[in-house]
Amino acid sequence: MSGSNQWSGADASRIIEMAWEDRTPFEAIEALYGLSEPAVIQLMRKQLKPGSFRLWRARVSGRKTKHGALRDPGVIRGYCPTQYKR
Repeated sequence: MSGSNQWSGADASRIIEMAWEDRTPFEAIEALYGLSEPAVIQLMRKQLKPGSFRLWRARVSGRKTKHGALRDPGVIRGYCPTQYKR
């Protein structure tokens, strides 16, 4: 499930929204949609305007909250099952 052309408009929109959110790690996107971080980057590159993509990349590059391995172990985020509907 790594191709962006298979996602409905609503799914692609939700993936983009999650990617922009500071506190949603890439691992959460992968768990919900099966997209690895490189696949999310590819989707964002295709869906966003070039300037918006550059802003997003600058924002998330190295951001601790976007990468589970870099997060403080004390930061635990629960997910509401109704929040992320497919």
